[in-house]
Order: sequence, then C-alpha cells, then structure tokens
Amino acid sequence: MKEKDSRFSQYDPATQLIRAGAGYAEHGFVNPAVYHASTVLFPDVETLAARSQAYVYGRDGTPTHRALEQAIAVIEGGHSALLCPSGMAAIATTLLSLVSAGDHVLMTDSVYRPARHFCETVLRRLGVETEYYDPLVGAGIERLIRPNTRLVYTEQPGSQTMEIQDIPAIAAAAHRAGALVVIDNTWATGRFFKAFAHGADVVVTAGTKYYGGHSDVMLGAIVMSEPLARQIDLGHHALGACCGPDDAYLALRGLRTLDVRLQQHMANALALAQWLEQRPEVDQVLYPALPGDPGHALWARDFTGASGLLSVILKPVTREAVAAMLDGLELFGMGYSWGGFESLIIPFDPRGYRTATRWEKGPALRIHVGLESVNDLMADLDAGFRRLDTPR
Repeated sequence: MKEKDSRFSQYDPATQLIRAGAGYAEHGFVNPAVYHASTVLFPDVETLAARSQAYVYGRDGTPTHRALEQAIAVIEGGHSALLCPSGMAAIATTLLSLVSAGDHVLMTDSVYRPARHFCETVLRRLGVETEYYDPLVGAGIERLIRPNTRLVYTEQPGSQTMEIQDIPAIAAAAHRAGALVVIDNTWATGRFFKAFAHGADVVVTAGTKYYGGHSDVMLGAIVMSEPLARQIDLGHHALGACCGPDDAYLALRGLRTLDVRLQQHMANALALAQWLEQRPEVDQVLYPALPGDPGHALWARDFTGASGLLSVILKPVTREAVAAMLDGLELFGMGYSWGGFESLIIPFDPRGYRTATRWEKGPALRIHVGLESVNDLMADLDAGFRRLDTPR
C-alpha cells in the first residue's frame, strides 16, 4: 500500500505542484530517473516469498510512477493515487473495483460519453444498472438513491455542456444513504477544485490533458480516500492497468508547470468567452467563470479558478455554414482531447445520447483555448464567423 505524503500539505498549491514527488529524485538530480522495467530482482527467497520489498514487478510501478502518483495525490488532496494508461482506463478501473452485480449506479447525464458507453456495455453485461440524473439535481438526488445504490458518479463541470454540480449537496445525500461519490475532476484539476474537500471519495482524472499539457501523453489517474485505497489498489492490480514510464515522466514534468499554464489558459479563455458573448452569431457561451453563466454562483463558491475549456451555442445556422467556419481556421485545430498548449475546436450535439435531460439548444462548439495570443485567436475566429455568415 502506498502511504500518503503529507510533507507539503502546509504549502500553497503552486508550491505543491513544484515540490510534490520530488523525493524520488536521487544523486542530486532535480528530476527522478525514468525506469524501464519488467523484471525486478529479489535478494533472497524470503523476500521473494513475502514480496516485502518496495518494487516487485514492472506492472506494479517503478520509482518514476511513484513520484507522479505521490504528486497527484498531494495536488488532488487524496490519500494516495494510482496511474492508468488513459483517463477512460481510470474510470473503468474505478467502477470495476467498486461495483458488483446487482448494484445501482447514479451517473450524471452530462458525463463524458465514453464513460456512458462503458456503463451501457460492460457494466450492464455484468449486472450493474446505471441510471442517469439531471446534473443540476443537487440535494434532490436523495430521491433517486435506492437501497442498492453503490455510488454517485459526477463530473465537474459536465463534459461539453459545462453544468456545474452542487457537489457538497450531492455528496451529503449520497453519504447519508451509504453511497460513494466519484468525481471526474479533469477540467479544473486539483489546482482549482478540491474535490475531496467537497465530498469526493474517489477522484478520476485524465492526465492526458492538463497534467501532461503538451498533447503527447496518454494517462489517467485514480485518487482515493484512505478507506477505499486497498480495494481500488487490488482492482487496479487485477486489471493490469499500468502505464508506461515515459508517459509518467512526461506527466510529472508537465505537472511542474501546471500552475502557470492553467493561469494563462484561464486568462485566455475568459477574454475569449467575453468576446464571444458580444458576437451576433453566438446565442450563449458556456463557461462557469463568466458572471452570466448558469453555474457561475456555484463555481464562485467552490472553485478557485477555471481552465481553458468552454462551449459556445450558435444561433440557428446550417451545418454547411458551420463547416465553412471551421474548415478555414488556422489556429484552432479540429481534434479530440484538450488540455495541451494548442487551441482546438469541434462541433458537438448531445441530443442523441442524453437521456435524463433534454438538450434543445442550437449548433454547439467545444473550444479549448490554448496558450497562443488571445488577439490572434480572436482574429482567427472573426474570419471564421465571416465564413459562417457567407458559407460556400
């Protein structure tokens, strides 16, 4: 079992991001080594039989992995952390470690779509029922909890549609009924949202995004409260959900600049969101840090910052016009994921997969605001809006 490192708990989060996990560096080097390993040797039969040394096999982790796990646990505020080969692997490993046949799972209707797919395929086949709830339900979730409800799965904010959930109210209702609370904290990371302080039992996060920060890593993390650490550790081990040491090292390197990157992502996103609000082509900007956003009051209460991901609802326009706008953009790439240094944009339409709530808004765009000059980003979008108004 990995023990919690509390040496940096008294420091500001910006300092924690720099120092946490640094104890795994050796010989005076600032960064830990990258250990490529499968076999780990034991000094004698007794140690082999007892598996009593710190490292026993490459799949169970190396000092490179431990440094990142320890740092993530500190940043997120949990007891300990485990690495997975992707954010989706972290979600799947968490759910498979915690639920059993006959259990009931409450999952926000705004959830990351691949997580929904996992529940509708794998969990359903294993006899676990998933029920989707309105992300704005708050304390009303109490009415949906059954005697066999094992956990409530939240995402803060909602994937694509950006709803901010009242996590303390949801967690209080869940815990009164004996259910666990899992929070996907990828958007804000532990730097801007302390999920455990607001009621989480487990945090899952896609380290692919802001932890890596450079669009070159596939990584997930599970951060656990102490009572669940062993159970999830056993599930993680049984599933073989390990990541490569190079990805762990790159994410650890990315973590060191997370504070300054997130601050700039937030500044750029807020400036761009305010500019987008004034565009005649835009019906609504979904970004919780905006004063006019429906979730702004909860965001201001519970968060200390925002990231670079936002969504835009356009006024009624044809698909061809949207394509004309997007196809000619120079600084906004079209591609999945986000959290890297570059700006991205994709159209989305959740009407086909939301089930507990109705989505009746117009054409929508998800934008990740990168680290480019925000004036250049505005100019690129301005040209795109001109194409939107006069499509091919």
